[in-house]
Amino acid sequence: MFRPLIQGWKRLPAPVSVLSVRSTSNGSNCRLTLANKVAVVTGSTNGIGFSIARRLAQDGAHVVISSRKQQNVDRAVATLKEEGLSVTGTVCHVGKAEDREQLVATALESCGGVDFLVCVAGVNPLVGSTLRSSEQIWDKILGVNVKAPALLLSQLLPHMENRGQGSVVLVSSIAAYIPFPKLGVYNVSKTALLGLTKTLAVELAPKNIRVNCLAPGVINTDFGRVVRTKGKKLRTSVFQPPLLSPYRVGQPEDCAGIVSFLCSPEASYITGENIAVAGWSPHL
Repeated sequence: MFRPLIQGWKRLPAPVSVLSVRSTSNGSNCRLTLANKVAVVTGSTNGIGFSIARRLAQDGAHVVISSRKQQNVDRAVATLKEEGLSVTGTVCHVGKAEDREQLVATALESCGGVDFLVCVAGVNPLVGSTLRSSEQIWDKILGVNVKAPALLLSQLLPHMENRGQGSVVLVSSIAAYIPFPKLGVYNVSKTALLGLTKTLAVELAPKNIRVNCLAPGVINTDFGRVVRTKGKKLRTSVFQPPLLSPYRVGQPEDCAGIVSFLCSPEASYITGENIAVAGWSPHL
């Protein structure tokens, strides 16, 4: 007879049927798979984070938006509210403890609980040699990209437990598999997120909280455009090889749908996975 190897393991709940629907632009109805759920998304005022926030809200969740600058938060919140979506926002530099506390407080004050955490916020203040990077650079990149998601989750965890189940998505990068030249510390931080995902998935499974990871390739964002224009050799030899046209650049929406799925009941039996959204598989 099969016996679970992880002490404290228990059965994850079966998918919950969600009957709420919304009308689409063509008048048809589509299920709101995340109705009555609350999502906290860091780094969510532009690029991949904003697209994820929009998709989660379109699928029925109330989304708490955050980033480092108030004007960016205000603009993102206003844009999504104009689309009829349920969002709130607050300034949050995830590397600052007081900002993380404010983000948690905002979510609880406006929604009373949290079901999903999506960690998109990240930094890369240096282009250069890994071994010539200063201790300050190491501390900043690892602090924001790796330590901050874990600390934020630790603050939200009791409130997610109160909901009975939850989903966490950490956003890494294809650089975790194929490192970008001269972005050594950044590459290391994104690789660390793969391990953090696996570790947290084991630790939180008994609490019915799933943890998965997204590894975007070169996406049409500010950071992605820098990689495409400054790394032509890298672009042609590594990031656009086998499966999709070399003229196909990833869009933020390519990531958003995957995150919504990972938060939904349809993914209730998926945890500890690292999913590349890069137009190809790093495992080939």
